[in-house]
Formats: sequence, C-alpha cells, structure tokens
Amino acid sequence: MQVHNFSAGPCILPQEVLQGAAQAVQSFGDSGLSLIEMSHRSKEFVAVMEEARALAKSLLNLPDRYEVLFLQGGASLGFLTAAYNFLPADGKASYVDTGTWANKAIKEAKRLGAINVVGSSKASNYDRIPDCAAEAGDAYLHITTNNTIFGTQYAALPKGDTPLVADMSSDIFSREFDAEDYALIYAGAQKNMGPAGTVFYAVDAERLGQTGRDIPAYLDLATHIDKDSMFNTPPVFSVYTTLLMLRWMRDNGGIAGMQARAQARSEAMYAEIDRNPLFVGHAEAGSRSQMNATFRLVEGADAAAFDKLWADAGISGIKGHRSVGGYRASMYNALPLESVQVLVQTMQHFEKHHG
Repeated sequence: MQVHNFSAGPCILPQEVLQGAAQAVQSFGDSGLSLIEMSHRSKEFVAVMEEARALAKSLLNLPDRYEVLFLQGGASLGFLTAAYNFLPADGKASYVDTGTWANKAIKEAKRLGAINVVGSSKASNYDRIPDCAAEAGDAYLHITTNNTIFGTQYAALPKGDTPLVADMSSDIFSREFDAEDYALIYAGAQKNMGPAGTVFYAVDAERLGQTGRDIPAYLDLATHIDKDSMFNTPPVFSVYTTLLMLRWMRDNGGIAGMQARAQARSEAMYAEIDRNPLFVGHAEAGSRSQMNATFRLVEGADAAAFDKLWADAGISGIKGHRSVGGYRASMYNALPLESVQVLVQTMQHFEKHHG
C-alpha cells in the first residue's frame, strides 16, 4: 500500500532523491567509497558542497553579496547564531512571537541583549500572524515565516527600513521572495529541503562584523564563510541529499514551480476543511500556512472512526501537535497533490458515513 507522508519533519522526499542518496551510501561516483566514509576534504565532496551552495543561491535568486552556508546545529543553534552576528552589544532588536519556535528564538536572543517583542498572537493560541513593525533604531526585525505547530504563515513578508532576520525552516524554497530585505535567512533542512542534519544560512556578508562582540569561533558566520562552509567536518550525508533535493526542485520548475505546487495542495486542503461540517481549521483564513494545515473535528464527531479511516487509506503523520491537538497535514515541496486528494476523499467519506 502506498503511504501518504504528511509528517511535519523530517519531511517527505522524492523517490529519486532517496534512491540517489541510498546509492551514494553504497558507492559514491567512481571513488569506490561510500559517501559517508570518504574524506570531506576530498575533491568529490568539496564539489558537492560547492554545488549545493551555488544551486541554493541561484534558486533563491540571492544577490552576489550573499554567502550560502550548510552548517550543523539546526535552527535551534541558529537562534543564538543570529543574535551573536547581528545584535549589537549596546543595541536592541525586534522580534515577532508567532509560536513555539519564535518564542525559543526570543529566549536565546535575550541572553545577549535587549529584545522588543513587537507582536504576538499568544493570547489566541497563535492562530494568526499579528500586525507588527520594528521599533525605531532596532538592529533587525526577526520573524519566523511559517509556524509548523500552529499552521500559520506570513501571507506577505514584512517590508521596511529595518533589515529582516528570518527563520524559514518550514517554508524555505516553497515561494519566491525578495532577498534584498534580509540580513540573514536560516533554515533547518529537515522541514522542506532535505534530511535532518544540516542547516542552511544565507548571509548578507556586508552586514557582518558590526556588533562589537567577541563571537565564539563556531558561532561567528564570518568563520564559516572564510572556510567555505567547512570550518569543521560537515554533515556530508545531509548536505549531499539536500543537493539532490535542490537539483529536483531546479528540474521541476524552480521556486516558481514549488510555489504553484504549494498553492494547489493548500487550496484543495482548505477547501475541504471549510466545506466539511465535521472539521474546523485552527488558523485564521488570512494567516493560513501553505505548508502545514491544522484542523480538528467538531465536538461530538467520532475521532476513533476518522483515525481508522485515514490509517486504512495509508495516510501517515497527520496527528496534530499537543499544543493544538486535532490534525496537521504538512504539505512540503515533495508531497504530490494526489496525497492531498486522498486525505480530502477520506474526510468526505467520513462525512458521508459518520456525519
């Protein structure tokens, strides 16, 4: 039976990417070695790292001054790395609280300086993206562009004179945006572009070195730029598999193609949530995520019957996070529209027989 993978992370990957990664573990190219046993300084892996960096930069149409890195530590380390590199020792920054990960970023940044929380939707259990603007004189405005747990996403990314720092872990490479507005973009690979183990950074290198801080070497993005993203041993398997995913995105319409796919999936999903009287969405309509649709059964509906239906249909990974409950359909780049259609048909079947 085909499995329809709606997992919130690690994310679904295309079969050809999985097959390419599996082959590389057995034998990489003509080296006679497995990818995971060869030197990261070998010409074969250096070529992988350079192609991954260049392809990511090309897909996102990043300006020349931007540097791309693939590091370790996930976005959780990125919370602190962002503040170390862009929060002046005697300055302050603005943050928007849109959920669990945004809140963690705020807590980490507060270790280093003054943080203004300029918007929050906590009072309504993060069911919307709040109106926000950076405070005058702040070094940057930090946003989490998509919130996996609560199913919210910025429909329009903020604009203004203050540089943006963004955690794009769960919607990176899914839609077009203007990178000119950003000082830093960071994203864990495992939500939308590869397996767990690496984190993507896109850095406006011209904005580095202005904090007046003594930054620990590993947390200093300039260190990694100077070492071509290989200051220490990189996560070779994750970087290579991410490269395969980047190639897949390039060959399937680039970011414009991913955006069209995301729109088709989310429109089908939300149309059924809104139509079906047995379900209700968590996120407000204007803040709904194209990546993570959160919804629940109406009071009195037979949850056990619905759970059996979707399990029997080969649907996996739609249980909601405990903070929201209900269900969460994560619809990342590699998820085919057909999987969404199977879920929609299951919801329709549930309505017909249990409504």
